[in-house]
Amino acid sequence: MSSSLRVTLDPKRQGETVNRTFDFTSKLAVGETISTQVVTASVWSGVDAAPAGLINGAASAAGAVVTQSLTAGVIGVIYLLICRITTSLGQTLELGALFAVIPDGP
Repeated sequence: MSSSLRVTLDPKRQGETVNRTFDFTSKLAVGETISTQVVTASVWSGVDAAPAGLINGAASAAGAVVTQSLTAGVIGVIYLLICRITTSLGQTLELGALFAVIPDGP
């Protein structure tokens, strides 16, 4: 399994439900496709007793891009999202991202 690269995703407001993407284009061989995908959430900094609650439904894949819906979360917490895929060539790959929840408002 390759080590995960960490990027920073745009934050979301607590009351929003948003989609965020993980792009595996540069990690896949020509003709290789995503067979399975899953996104998990843990706390990078701050306190959230149930970080998995951030994940809203199952992740989906289109081409080399995985999309995950995210909802709720705790204001001020930085989450570590890990997107793990298996591919048509049997690879297991991960991308990691830091993701913040900010207060609702302007």
